[in-house]
Amino acid sequence: MASFTFTPLTPSAFLERSGAVFRDRIAVIDGARRLTYGEFLDRARRLTGALADLGVEPGDRVAALCVNSHVMLELHNGVPMRGAVLVPLNIRLSAGELAHIVEHSGARVLVATDELAGRAREVAAATGVRLVLAGGPGDEYEELLAAAEPRLAACEDERGLLAINYTSGTTGRPKGVMYHHRGAYLQTLAMAFHAGLGPASAYLWTLPMFHCDGWCFTWAVTAAGGTHVCLRAVDPAEIWRLLREEDVSHFSAAPTVLTMIANAPEARAGAPLGRTVRVQTGGAPPTPALLARMAGLSMEVTHLYGLTETFGPVAVNQWQPQWDALPSGGQAELKARQGVGNVIAEQVRVVDGSGADVPADGGTVGEIVVRGNDVMLGYYRDEQATAEVDAGGWLRTGDLAVRHPDGYLEIRDRSKDIIISGGENIASVEVERVLDGHPSVLESAVVGVPDEKWGQVPVAFVALRPEAPPVTEDDVIAYVRERIARFKAPRKVVFGELPKTSTGKIQKNVLRATGEHP
Repeated sequence: MASFTFTPLTPSAFLERSGAVFRDRIAVIDGARRLTYGEFLDRARRLTGALADLGVEPGDRVAALCVNSHVMLELHNGVPMRGAVLVPLNIRLSAGELAHIVEHSGARVLVATDELAGRAREVAAATGVRLVLAGGPGDEYEELLAAAEPRLAACEDERGLLAINYTSGTTGRPKGVMYHHRGAYLQTLAMAFHAGLGPASAYLWTLPMFHCDGWCFTWAVTAAGGTHVCLRAVDPAEIWRLLREEDVSHFSAAPTVLTMIANAPEARAGAPLGRTVRVQTGGAPPTPALLARMAGLSMEVTHLYGLTETFGPVAVNQWQPQWDALPSGGQAELKARQGVGNVIAEQVRVVDGSGADVPADGGTVGEIVVRGNDVMLGYYRDEQATAEVDAGGWLRTGDLAVRHPDGYLEIRDRSKDIIISGGENIASVEVERVLDGHPSVLESAVVGVPDEKWGQVPVAFVALRPEAPPVTEDDVIAYVRERIARFKAPRKVVFGELPKTSTGKIQKNVLRATGEHP
């Protein structure tokens, strides 16, 4: 093979291109700060020199404890440009949890934005990691950039380690998911393609950049030459201000965040949006009721499915043009599905206990398994955990789904969330979808609790709309019984706010531990 036919793929290459092609266009909006693509590229390149001055060599790990900001975007480019490995940290973890991750990853440097300075100092004191603070008094990060000259290191192996993203750790210690350059590069192109990003796009960062490297949108927006509109904290009022004032065209968020946006007073108080906003959502399946509310706000929602282990969304609910003719209710039902493998992924499979594909009948439940370019290298320093999810060359997801006759998959539940009551399987997702259709319900979660007679029975935890008329437990149970099999209806309804992870997912493990029983 000729030497000029192959270049290792790495996602930081997109900024190199956009820095030249879109040099004078606005790349980043972060509060009052605005950076052109030329400035963005210059800062990322100088960051390589700053890291080198701190002793960071190719292969070393650099941890980032940052809110959604220009700093986090610069780290997503400058760290791989230096040949180092980025370790994005969940900003809502405790100092002790963060210290464990910093030590486990072997990070040499920790960069933190000023909002998180207190916890960052605790982590540095506990681990001895070199701390660099960005923003606030002193602003060492800016001082280092100002004094640095670029010290780039070329990507030699596209299958080499790019980043380590740690799982939420709800069932134990978090695991370090290893990303490679090739997977991030290809996933970047998939996200740009499916979201329809272009140079005129303005992407609002409602999704945490630390979560799966922002589903690779940290690089996808840059690849498209669009504008990153940073949101340093999830605030519905600020989201609606930015949607209107910055002419936002895209954002991504968990369904719980969509619920906050759709039900904010600002959704009804301000002027209509100037254009249809394309929204990508993941996590729990969005209910048809939520999708209908978003459509009424000029927001077109596409459901994606993925894991930390798959660089974010591995599947997309690819819309078919003929579905436009369906009534709104039928469209909403289709939009709640998880879809098919994204444009660079292998087709996602649904298999039974023996590893055979389940029939595409929309009713036979199996486990989702995946493989391909956008699947992790494995868990960092954890060969046992890596082996446990390997099903003959396919990654076991733990998610249960059916495949419809058209090939689209639809999640029924996490394997741990299936409720087995009197020998019958109850999918908590199905019950939640019915509950969320109630006019007084804002959001819900259903879990199984032990029962002496039935083994398990469903209990619903429900958050009500602030302006909704009063509703009782009996009202909610009757509403569910009218719409699905009576044995699937909750035996008890608990009203109140639902606990969530930092990425907006409802913490069912917390709800199970409340001790609420019928």
